[in-house]
Amino acid sequence: MYGVFVCVGVFVFANGYVNVALNKPAYLQYPFRPGDDTWGASNAVDGRKSDMTWYGGQCTVSWGRQTATWWVNLTTIHSIHHITIYFRTNNKPWGPSNLLTKYFLGFSVYISNTTDKLQGTLCYKDVNFTLDTIPAVFTTTCPVHGQYVIYYNERLLGVTYPNYYSNYVWSYLCEVEVYGCPATGCYGSNNTLPCPDVNCQYCHIETGTCQGCKPGYQGYRCELGKTAYVQL
Repeated sequence: MYGVFVCVGVFVFANGYVNVALNKPAYLQYPFRPGDDTWGASNAVDGRKSDMTWYGGQCTVSWGRQTATWWVNLTTIHSIHHITIYFRTNNKPWGPSNLLTKYFLGFSVYISNTTDKLQGTLCYKDVNFTLDTIPAVFTTTCPVHGQYVIYYNERLLGVTYPNYYSNYVWSYLCEVEVYGCPATGCYGSNNTLPCPDVNCQYCHIETGTCQGCKPGYQGYRCELGKTAYVQL
């Protein structure tokens, strides 16, 4: 009989997935004014996205540098389905006429179990967007598990970028929503199904296929104890 995961104090949306990033700890590289919540990292996970301006108090703002990094700590490992990012627009029409558009081109999104993006999974890397095509609200599906969702962008010395890219990058993020299961070891759009394999710790959020065994188990379906036997 399937168990039921009960979620309290989180938002559940129409598709059944939960925004597990809401009000979780966040980090911003090169903050515009450290310690000032007007532009702090947590603004991107506070659930507010009605004012996309500099002084609205709902967006992160960093100094322009060669790299820009922001991440949210989900506090535990979650099975994730998709991520939605609201870029800062200054409440103006989006596109080539908006002076902010160029700062987001070339961005990447990672899911990792640590704050090191290179130890995680690259969910999305922009190599095609232009000033005309980059959306103000971006969504990517990434059905993997992890504890940190990392936004990253760069303008490195010695690298040639398209001429419509900015010279430096900023973390101008107004909201980052991470949708997935609210509890470890669940899957399905209603978050009610435990991973089918009893010894599976993390499973694919859509199919239930095991992606990581509980400690002490191994095998495709986590059916083998690591010290079960030694074949002579």
